[in-house]
Amino acid sequence: MCDYSLMEFPNRLAIDGEVLVVHRFRSGCLGLAAPVDCTVAGRKMSIWESLKALFSAPKTPHAPAVCIPPGAHLILHDVPLPVQKVLHVKSDEEVTFVQLSATENQHRDAIRFRTGHILRMQELNVGQRVQVIDLGNAAQEEFDFSGKWEPAPAR
Repeated sequence: MCDYSLMEFPNRLAIDGEVLVVHRFRSGCLGLAAPVDCTVAGRKMSIWESLKALFSAPKTPHAPAVCIPPGAHLILHDVPLPVQKVLHVKSDEEVTFVQLSATENQHRDAIRFRTGHILRMQELNVGQRVQVIDLGNAAQEEFDFSGKWEPAPAR
């Protein structure tokens, strides 16, 4: 649902139809957030702004991480041209949200394209848009990074 690296932040479940953005959280890790909660999404801070931010209390609360269940259907917008060429996908592509493993302290959130290619959340671009198509009845899926599909253990 939410990568281990985002557990320190407030979080919430995504909503069907919602448009989210890839956001770099204060931990340095990438995750999804609502655009309205990202005051400087996609803007790189200067070294002085970064130092000032490091030593001053934040003026606004941290953006909550938006969690997506495995098996949810999304549209990934603004796929960079080099990625389009390598993965044979379009600029806007329907994808499935997957978890690569249940291993602790390891990035596990990823998306799977119709071509079968898997891209880790940490490989997306800050500011890239993700639209939630359907969260309902999301099948629990886990992948090892070799791309082999494994059903999630029964709960």
